[in-house]
Amino acid sequence: MGTINAGTKEPLALLEEALEGGITHFQLREKGRGALAGDELMEFAAKCKSLCREYAVPMFVNDDVDLACTIEADGIHIGQDDMDCAQVRKRIGASMALGVSVHSVKEANGALTCGATYLGMGPVFGTRTKSDAKPPAGVSEIIKVKTQYPHVPVIGIGGIEPGNAEMVWRAGVSGIAVISSIAQAHDVAGQIERFKQSIPGRRVG
Repeated sequence: MGTINAGTKEPLALLEEALEGGITHFQLREKGRGALAGDELMEFAAKCKSLCREYAVPMFVNDDVDLACTIEADGIHIGQDDMDCAQVRKRIGASMALGVSVHSVKEANGALTCGATYLGMGPVFGTRTKSDAKPPAGVSEIIKVKTQYPHVPVIGIGGIEPGNAEMVWRAGVSGIAVISSIAQAHDVAGQIERFKQSIPGRRVG
């Protein structure tokens, strides 16, 4: 999430609520009208990282390689239209995780050749938080990529809710990335628990 996704909540308070609720990773995605920039963004990112450290949760930065390097984030995530992934890998070194958004086996192959640690795939369903998102792709491409690269972590992205998450897990993803579904939830901890219950084999009762 970014500050504009927090709605009426204070962004750091929302992040802490999500951390307490049990999210396993956090990605700072500061985009859109009114997004922080410059020193304000750097200060906010540093506070996010400090908070994530308290909960031993890895922090990733979306697109902004300079920011990721400056705050020594645990990872950086880039899209197909961002910096070339080989250049990003060279810039961040061998130890920082590199995630790349892909939409096909061909793009997955390219990203992995460049040194991607994991792949982001979507939008699985229609999404409210990315105005330039591609049409929903469902899980078919995820299944194709996982068939070709069974040991590579794939993260499902886009329009995922507790009610439709199970089919994404069953496609073979290692995780799901969400913004609105948690950021706009009245009960953040309860929503995170619903996501956890959507994992096949985790449901109780």
